Amino acid sequence: MTDRTRAHVYVSGTVQGVYYRATTRDTAREEGVDGWVKNLEDGRVEAAFEGPEDAVESMVEFCHEGSPAADVDGVEVEYEPPQGEDGFEIRY
Repeated sequence: MTDRTRAHVYVSGTVQGVYYRATTRDTAREEGVDGWVKNLEDGRVEAAFEGPEDAVESMVEFCHEGSPAADVDGVEVEYEPPQGEDGFEIRY
């Protein structure tokens, strides 16, 4: 599975309480991307996307828009070795 990549992202802006996590989960499942998404105490959203490089890149692009009610100020991305995520979930 050398074609898998992993992106660890932090999204800032108005991204909590606007269905950002649920929209991210649904989009990731449509793209066939594994990983997770969660709210951080500082108001940001953290997520990890793992899967084929093009699908992971699609999710990183998605993060710049997010859900219709979100107002994204910034997206920080770090690429990491895949960790064998299976499925996509909202973490609490």
